[in-house]
Amino acid sequence: MAETFHSQTFEIITGDQEVALDITDRCTAFLDDIASGRDGLLNVFVPHATAGVAILETGAGSDDDLLAVLRDLLPADDRWRHRHGSPGHGRDHVLPGLVAPHATLPVIGGRPALGVWQSVVLIDTNRDNPRRTVRLSFLG
Repeated sequence: MAETFHSQTFEIITGDQEVALDITDRCTAFLDDIASGRDGLLNVFVPHATAGVAILETGAGSDDDLLAVLRDLLPADDRWRHRHGSPGHGRDHVLPGLVAPHATLPVIGGRPALGVWQSVVLIDTNRDNPRRTVRLSFLG
């Protein structure tokens, strides 16, 4: 069977607060449309210098714990050399070094092969830019 490549983007509004936003349903809907029960790879990418993609449990506190750890590691204060935007915005530009702006998942039978408690989560600490683009790509 020949491999095919499909890619699309969607925009999402994250608001003016730090967020760990579950986008698993968007990923699954994309695969429902184009994967046709096939095996392959799903890549989730945010083309932003201040956002990341994580695979983690949501709703039981892990998502809030991750944001708390990021606040501890990357305080929103004036220590950052990158100094435009709101106070402490430089930390947002360091975020992708800790939470990569992409994740690649195996797709089995047209479904993301996530663990029972795993979700695909957009991590956005940048309060200055609430509009985000997410690119989903499938190779299979």
